[in-house]
Amino acid sequence: MIHVVPFDRLGRMQIDWLNSRFHFNFSGVAAPMGHGFGPLRVWNDDEIQPQSGFPMHGHRDMEIITYVRKGAISHEDSLGNKGRTPAGDVQVMSAGTGIMHSEWNAEDELTHLFQIWIEPRQARLKPRWDQAQFPKADRGNRLVPLASGEEAVLGANAGTLLIHQDATLYGALIEKAASASYDLKEGRMAYLVVADGNVTVNGNAVATRAGAALIGEGRIEVTAPEGAEILLFDLPRPN
Repeated sequence: MIHVVPFDRLGRMQIDWLNSRFHFNFSGVAAPMGHGFGPLRVWNDDEIQPQSGFPMHGHRDMEIITYVRKGAISHEDSLGNKGRTPAGDVQVMSAGTGIMHSEWNAEDELTHLFQIWIEPRQARLKPRWDQAQFPKADRGNRLVPLASGEEAVLGANAGTLLIHQDATLYGALIEKAASASYDLKEGRMAYLVVADGNVTVNGNAVATRAGAALIGEGRIEVTAPEGAEILLFDLPRPN
């Protein structure tokens, strides 16, 4: 089963410095995918104006992944971590027992990012933050793990960021007229978002910044007539 979630159907919130679209219900705004897809709870498509951002605020018991599409985001938290994550790179924060942080666009250009929240496999973990570079050249026509809590994936892919859930977020850059494939195992499901370009997923059209929920698909074939950038989150299916 493939359920396509068009970009123009996403939940929306806009204020003077932030334009957000929501794949899942967020901050009192209803969205097409409701309260979540398995342990995946948030996929926000955020555009942050220059010299603005999210002031210091708190989280608890959530794995938070930030994928920067354009510009850069600067992070600071109550553990003393500070970092700047530019476009194409990824940061992960395990909120665990509680953490305060800010996310600020210190650039002179618009920052566009995906903020993704997934429930951890257990509560009250030790808070942590990390970031990693993922060169686009390494993601040509293949899905590269960006963040994972699966031992087999982490063991075979040095540099993959750790999350505390039996799930893996992959990224790929598909060249013009090329494709990327993925085998979705039994008992798994996936949520795919097109960061740039337009693709077909097993023959179903998915446009720029749209999503697709996949259950029981087996082999997933993603083609891009004009080239595209995609993210795919492989998730455990609820019992």
